[in-house]
Order: sequence, then structure tokens, then C-alpha cells
Amino acid sequence: MDTLRNMRIFVRVVESGSFTRAAAHESMTTAQVSRAITDLESRLRTRLLNRTTRRMSLTEAGERYLQSCRRILADVEQAEAEAAAAHANPVGKLRVYGGTSFGQHYVMPLIARYQQHQPEVAVDLTIAQQMPDIIEEGFDVAVVIAAQLEDSALISQHLGSTAAILCASPEYLRTRGAPESFDDLDHHTCLHLTDASLPAGQWVSEGPHGETFRHTGVTPFQVNNPEALALAIREGMGIGPLPVPVALPGLADGSLVRVLPTLRLQTLNIYALYASRRYLDAKIRTFVEFLRDSVPVTLAEQEEALSACNASLPGVVPHVRSRESREAERLRLVN
Repeated sequence: MDTLRNMRIFVRVVESGSFTRAAAHESMTTAQVSRAITDLESRLRTRLLNRTTRRMSLTEAGERYLQSCRRILADVEQAEAEAAAAHANPVGKLRVYGGTSFGQHYVMPLIARYQQHQPEVAVDLTIAQQMPDIIEEGFDVAVVIAAQLEDSALISQHLGSTAAILCASPEYLRTRGAPESFDDLDHHTCLHLTDASLPAGQWVSEGPHGETFRHTGVTPFQVNNPEALALAIREGMGIGPLPVPVALPGLADGSLVRVLPTLRLQTLNIYALYASRRYLDAKIRTFVEFLRDSVPVTLAEQEEALSACNASLPGVVPHVRSRESREAERLRLVN
């Protein structure tokens, strides 16, 4: 940085034509200006200025060095202006990570809306099952879903909460009956979603009054992709948990039926993660702010759509009862 400072002083001396005028402009003493020029010449091992008590002129080396100094100082000024603008104005490439299904159904639509407000920001979205090291791999923001965050040095912004719902196909329920309680699931074929955000090998469900239920069982089928699980459920393979946006199309067209609608699986929190609050780039700041404002709205819209599906679903089998329930009723009537 001393070299840049001395280069700036050298240019000022040449342009003002005087050590004294250069010193006044830079709020320095004449001796300090003279020392800066001497330091430059010593470092370069060449004379830049011919100076006498009456006049000063550039050497040939000084002429070439002056042009280089002007170019370098202009580049530095531009770099500083661009860096300062990045803090104030959203511009440039924004690298975002989102989980496989969550990224598709939540992050992608919100990015489209964000870019309508910030057209100078180019978004590079990576959708993957495994969360990367966002600092090491150069991501600006990661949008993740988890029951609880692991300890890390990253800054987290809570965006909202959601939970998967249990679904089955109408054909499965006609054949096997509908579970009437969480315990009834022990008598059903349960399909598992192997997702980092969900407890491995078990379903944790929360009742309407805060009670907690757990179901652990052997499954004949598991998959790490919610869309694939939705296909398996539509094929009548069993009952399985689906994120609300994955389940909604099937609930709306009747190819899926919600099971145990008063229960939800474990609450999952949605977070935006980024490296630091200090000198936060404007594109990161505005994107996180946009997510903070938009994700709750998206979740509310999905809840409204889910309520509408629960109220009126094509193909629903609302009065299908479990085989155990029907058998108990038959025995009661016989006796």
C-alpha cells in the first residue's frame, strides 16, 4: 500500500509541477513528498525526476512510469468503486444452494420473483441432495430445511416452518382400509423417505394438541426423492410422507388421499445460511430479505391450498375404515 501511496504522490507532483503544491493537495509536508519520491526511486533503482532548485522534469524512465502509474491508479479506483457499489447495489452473480425437492418447489419459484425486482443479479442455483460446504465451494446463500441446525460459524435466518403429510392412493385405502390412529400404521405398508432433514427409519408425528407419536417399522420401499415417493404412493405401494407442495397436485386431482389429516410429521424449519453479516454484499442481503418476506407467504398459500383439498377432494374415500375397525364392528353386531 505504501507503493500505491507513493505512486499517487508521484503523479500529483508531476501534474502540479511542484513538490510544494503536491504537498498542499495531499495534506503533507514538502519533506514527506520528497521522501515518497526518493523511496520510489530507491525501490526502482532509477531516477524518475530531474530536479534543481528552479525546475523539475521527468526522465525517460519517469515518463514511462507516469503512464503506468496513471493506469494502475485508475484500475484501483475502479475496483474500489465496484466493491463499494456491490455493498450498496445488487449486481453480479449470486450462487445459491437448495435441497433437491425443496429447491425445486420453494427456492426456484422465489428466484424467478426475486429477479423481477433485481434484474442485475444473475443467479446460479445448485440443487443437490447433500448440502455442500458453502464457504469452501463458493456459495453465497444456502436455503436448507432441518428439524434443528447443527452448530456452525454460518449466519442463519429463520424463514418459516413446515411439515410433511401422510398420503396414500385411493386404491390402497379401498384395499387395505384407512388408518384411524397413528398406532394403526403398524398394520399398514409404510414407505420411507430417506432425507437428511427427517429422522432415519422412523416417523415422528405431532398431534393437534402438541402430543408426539413415533412410528418405527421395516419398510419394503424407501427412496431419497419425494417426487419418486409420490409415484410409488400413487401406484398403491403403501402410505408415505410427502412435502406439502409435492402432495398438492395429487390431492387436487384425486390420485392421492391424505391419511390421518389431524396429524403432521415432525416440524421442519427453513433457514437461509450465509457467511457473515459484516459488509454483506447487496445481492446477498436483498435475496435473504426477499426470502424472509416471501417464504411465509408461500407457506400460507400452500396451507390454504391444503385446506381446500382436505375439504373437497376428487376420489377421496372418506369413510373407508381400517380392517381391524371393521372386524371389531362386525363382531359387536354379531354378539
